[in-house]
Amino acid sequence: MPLIAPRRDFRMSSSGCVDNTTVVLGAGIIGLCTAYYLSESGNTDPKSIHLVDSSPELFRCASGLAGFAPSVSSLGALSFKLHADLAKAHSGRTTWGYSPSIGISLSQDSESAVSGSGEDWLESKASRAQVASHNRPWEEDQTGPAWLRRTEDGIMEVISRDGTTAQIDPLRFCQWLLGKCRERGVQVHQPARAISVSKNGGGILNRIRISKDGAETELPCTRLVITCGAWTPRVFSTLFPSASTRIPVSSLAGHSLLVRNPHFKPVELETEVCHAVFATDTLGFSPEWFARIGGELYLAGLNSTSIPLPEVATDVQASPKAIEQLKQCAKAMMVNAPGKEVEVLREGLCFRPVTSSGRPLVSRIPDEKLGGMRTRGGGIGGVFIAAGHGAWGISHAPGTGLVLAELIEGRSPSAKIEALALLS
Repeated sequence: MPLIAPRRDFRMSSSGCVDNTTVVLGAGIIGLCTAYYLSESGNTDPKSIHLVDSSPELFRCASGLAGFAPSVSSLGALSFKLHADLAKAHSGRTTWGYSPSIGISLSQDSESAVSGSGEDWLESKASRAQVASHNRPWEEDQTGPAWLRRTEDGIMEVISRDGTTAQIDPLRFCQWLLGKCRERGVQVHQPARAISVSKNGGGILNRIRISKDGAETELPCTRLVITCGAWTPRVFSTLFPSASTRIPVSSLAGHSLLVRNPHFKPVELETEVCHAVFATDTLGFSPEWFARIGGELYLAGLNSTSIPLPEVATDVQASPKAIEQLKQCAKAMMVNAPGKEVEVLREGLCFRPVTSSGRPLVSRIPDEKLGGMRTRGGGIGGVFIAAGHGAWGISHAPGTGLVLAELIEGRSPSAKIEALALLS
């Protein structure tokens, strides 16, 4: 006789609404991972989960960076495992370009050695190779990817062991996550903007008001999750205007290019080797290359803290000057292919949420920080936050989503996140 899992009955409130209604603000990679694991747990009715995003076009700011800093190694290790598990279970190589990768540090001259460690790479505007290679032996690489140009004095070193580095196409991964969430019954409100929250007669959070298509509506909300990336501080201040707490997250703008690998041959698709290349600053910034499955090369590393954060992601306008700088970088660093020009597939500008410490925030926000709003305890209420992942958002997304789902349901987290709490 086949085993049949017992049907779980989800509690209903006196008003007919599903109890423990969860609203996730922000349908980026971390918000989607949160909804994915929460809807998978078996403890939360997927139909009681609402994804709210203000952008008319989802994933407008999807980027392509990978890696993690030592202070969040537990979360990073969990995420790396979850990335691999998801890819194995759902044909990740084909569906979203999951692939083991070789990490490389490239110094274009003998004096531009990469030094330092930890989370100060952003503040010092150094190469991220110093973080990606933390506690890993460096081995000089005599070959490297065929598309990457080396100078005579340049040094190319492998900074990742076999099985310790991988990458994905974040846009395709987000599309897959969204599809799975919708299949399970998660409700998506987009484009919609959160306006305010309200409380019941006992002063407990119970609803959130959103604006969509020019009309306002209320959603039941006992568990609120804010995963709005660089927009997280604005959203929190809007919903909790009386709170004295401010979310210590700022934005780091980063331009990028997606170009075609001129040396790629379709017959190599099944055996294609992907690389992540972190170069030192010889072109006015520290270029970062990510070779993806299918002959695509993602170029980034041109960052700025002076570009103002727009109201919504679709208002983002890339700087022609910055894009031209990236194009010149591509021409300088790529090996020419006879008869082929650099083919640009996509230009981009994304705003990454960063913190001064370099550590993300992944925690429940204590009620005393909500400016007079209270929430139900345990796994039946609360306000939660995940933001400030910087360049590690894609790497950390599955682990962050799982840990948040566990916190939301009152379970012990699968990673050590004590250092990631919102401080007073």
